[in-house]
Amino acid sequence: MSRFVQLHLLTSYPPANLNRDDLGRPKTAVMGNVPRLRVSSQSLKRAWRTSDVFKQALSEHIGTRTKIGGIQVFKKLCEKGVSEKNALTWAREIAGVFGKPESLSKKEKEELKKMGPKEKREKELTELKLSQLAHFSPEELAGIDALIEKLANENEPPSKEDLALLRKNHKAVDIALFGRMLADDTDFNTEAAAQVAHAISVHQITVEDDYFTAIDDLNDRSEDAGAAHLGETEFAAGLFYLYLCIDRETLKENLSGDAELASKALSALIESAATVAPTGMQNSFGSRAYASYIFCEKGDEQPRSLSVAFLKPVTGSDILTNAISELEKCRDKMNSVYGINNGEPCILNAQTGQGSIKEMLKYATEGLT
Repeated sequence: MSRFVQLHLLTSYPPANLNRDDLGRPKTAVMGNVPRLRVSSQSLKRAWRTSDVFKQALSEHIGTRTKIGGIQVFKKLCEKGVSEKNALTWAREIAGVFGKPESLSKKEKEELKKMGPKEKREKELTELKLSQLAHFSPEELAGIDALIEKLANENEPPSKEDLALLRKNHKAVDIALFGRMLADDTDFNTEAAAQVAHAISVHQITVEDDYFTAIDDLNDRSEDAGAAHLGETEFAAGLFYLYLCIDRETLKENLSGDAELASKALSALIESAATVAPTGMQNSFGSRAYASYIFCEKGDEQPRSLSVAFLKPVTGSDILTNAISELEKCRDKMNSVYGINNGEPCILNAQTGQGSIKEMLKYATEGLT
């Protein structure tokens, strides 16, 4: 089968603040010596894997990424009648399988002696949190629940065998697509099957300020006719280029050889990339958008992004048409000089009505057996 599926998308967003930096400004990058808007790959992947598209297609095969898994275990043990003392100890052991739990300092432990029962318990729960996010597959979560039942029934601490909760073979599509790293047990790491670039505007941008006010509905203005609130936010509009590369062989391998599930995962990823917008400040800007242009190619050739097509900022009154033209010219010239032959790509062009998302999903998943 063709190993790699590559997608090149052009999506236009109106004034928005999809992905903010530490100052609340839209994220940017300098490319071609001019400022561009940017949406990080982390933001995009988060939006896709938590989308309704993923949930509807893959509801039973989505993992959970959290730092507070140990706290959830503690609560379940307590609900089943295990003493709080044992529940704390056992939950910490279970959480420790998936990462390094946080620990109280010597000073904090001394302060526990002066606290009331409720305050003390809340502080002790800190040691059940992991220092880093851990990604739990559905199979691992099921294993944890089974162990909780066993501990509650037997009221004995977990054995070494009981704590063998990590699974090398699982069917969590989000872990299979985007990977997992466990620093303490690298045998259970998962190499990501999907590589996602940061989306970047194809043209130069200027981040603008939106100064706004809010009026008090009950103010009759007899004494004060001014605004009850003054605020400011920043925004920008842009046509973004996004590149994705999916290794279909790795995806299938990550899903324990399940070709049907790999096909569903690939379809959900492509549909999400085409239709799901990052959620940043959507209520303020309503900036949801579908991709206006996608070309999808598959083959065994070494993958390559075509961001170089936009090293020179796109200009003119019809940026979308110009961007499509630059992208296609770059693809054809790149293929020519390197002798790349991935066959005829599948194209979706909402501007001209060419192609369809159904055709693209069929093209991308064909031969995935």
